[in-house]
Amino acid sequence: MSIITIKNDQLTVEISTLGAELQSVKCKGEEYLWHGDPAVWSGRAPVLFPICGGLKDDKYTLNGKEYTLPKHGFGRKSEFLAETVEADSAVFLLASSEETKKGYPFDFELRISYTLIGNSIKVGYDVTNKSKEDMYFSIGAHEAYATPEGVEEYYLKFEKKERLTHNILNGPLLTEEYTVLGENIDELPLKCEYFDIDAITLLNLKSRVVSLCKNDGSKKITVDFDGFDYMFVWTKPGKNSGYLCLEPWCGIPDFEGSSYDITEKKGINKIAPENTFKRVHTITIE
Repeated sequence: MSIITIKNDQLTVEISTLGAELQSVKCKGEEYLWHGDPAVWSGRAPVLFPICGGLKDDKYTLNGKEYTLPKHGFGRKSEFLAETVEADSAVFLLASSEETKKGYPFDFELRISYTLIGNSIKVGYDVTNKSKEDMYFSIGAHEAYATPEGVEEYYLKFEKKERLTHNILNGPLLTEEYTVLGENIDELPLKCEYFDIDAITLLNLKSRVVSLCKNDGSKKITVDFDGFDYMFVWTKPGKNSGYLCLEPWCGIPDFEGSSYDITEKKGINKIAPENTFKRVHTITIE
């Protein structure tokens, strides 16, 4: 594992080759990323691949064969190759191996790129199917932004008016039961009680731009996630965990009633052989 640093005149960003995970995001010297305190939560910004969330009984089937994958997959715990490093950008590569094929039988290349443009970080995901059959996968982000004052000192700002529906989780699985957090709103004041069970699961969001804003107007972090179907919002339950995750996902956890067949999984992505799936989300510090 090594740490790669990229910077421009506004941002200094550190990325670990373990998981191609952001370790620090400083804008004009101020830290905006959670510091990964293991006493609370050791993650900072894990990349979720080849699944987002949990599978029913941690398993799936493909062509009649059963496989096991842990929650959020193996990408976050894999060592990436720093393929290209420039002053203000870096590309990290994870390729399939005999080890990855134990739980995920596909040949693939996953590239995660970070590019600094002014006060924004452009995060790219390129997933290439190197197999001779269709490949099924999910991919998602899990950046944790520092909220040392507590999440109730913040609110979420959406680009569009929303009917915010939240599917309730049962352990790692989604249920069909949901609550409505607000009708025709574009702002959601954050409450600790929203996270008593787990994440806020925004499966029907119209907006593709969401901002985390401090109530007093002193901080704003905007995530633009065009092309991502879902947004999850999470922090560890408690009055002051110190962070809030805004998580654009191409994929979702299994529902309670899911079949194990990955080809039938809700929200799953499919790539034909020798094709590449591309997505980008952008983080802007204001």
